[in-house]
Amino acid sequence: MSSVVSSSSSPTHDPETGYVRFRPAWWRGRSAVIGIPYAWLLLFFLAPFLIVLNYSVSEMGPVMAKELMNITDGVVNLSFKYANYVFLFSDDLYLRAYLSSLKYAAVTTACCLFIGYPFAYFMARAKATVQPLLLMLVMLPFWTSFLLRVYAWKGLLSEGGWGASALNFLGLDHLLMAMGVIDAPGMYLYTPFSLVIGMTYTYLPFMILPLYANLAKMDLRLLEAAADLGATPWTAFWKVTVPLSKAGIIAGSMLVFIPCIGEFVIPEMLGGARTLMIGRVLWDEFFSNNDWPMASTVAVVLVLLIVVPLAIFNKYQAEAQEKTK
Repeated sequence: MSSVVSSSSSPTHDPETGYVRFRPAWWRGRSAVIGIPYAWLLLFFLAPFLIVLNYSVSEMGPVMAKELMNITDGVVNLSFKYANYVFLFSDDLYLRAYLSSLKYAAVTTACCLFIGYPFAYFMARAKATVQPLLLMLVMLPFWTSFLLRVYAWKGLLSEGGWGASALNFLGLDHLLMAMGVIDAPGMYLYTPFSLVIGMTYTYLPFMILPLYANLAKMDLRLLEAAADLGATPWTAFWKVTVPLSKAGIIAGSMLVFIPCIGEFVIPEMLGGARTLMIGRVLWDEFFSNNDWPMASTVAVVLVLLIVVPLAIFNKYQAEAQEKTK
């Protein structure tokens, strides 16, 4: 008895039955490992994005957005409304909201990097027996509700709160007012200062963890070699440690910067009239104005604002890695 085996299948022996089974080529390990994440992205990112994109070029009905395609007397009609995109780029409100979101996201990322790098460096150089405890302390805030932690900052920064009293005692209120991040001495809440403090506190662990994972794997013999060649500890840090931790810096910055752009809860609870962000605009368009197409347009542009530069950066990074090989 003969059989023809397709070149797209690979034989495997089943020890229980004794039969030889043929497995399709697409089910091999590499294809499955790559295919499953892609299927996840298609299902939970691309499909919802296409739905939002569909709403953004639709016309708003009495209750919800109308369908793009309708059949009238046997004729299929497609109607795309691009006026929302024209209005988005011509209205100063949306431009200011996007620029403000980018500004506060960048400031928060810089603050997280400034605070998180020394902490991650200390964790990576600590004794192996102490590192699990330090990791637990970094992740400890996640054991508490996100809303409770943000709301706690309202109590700390409100007039008479511990945080406000400490800042007043140190005389930092006049410095912050001179920098333009608070409106009056002792008034910290509902200002750009309280917004950045809240977002830095919330997203700091997302900066520390990638940096720690990167610094913990660094070969310390490189620092010893730099010291043997006459480099001071500070020079060795800038010339050896920082370049080798570039991947951790980029990963942490992306993990902080991207969610900060679309943040809504923290600006709503800690921000004020001066801290207009795109998340608030989205909320108003959806729930106050009940304008689903306009809200979807804002969301689509926000996604493209994040994804397109990130894709370009990954492309150039991959090309740079190929050139170094």
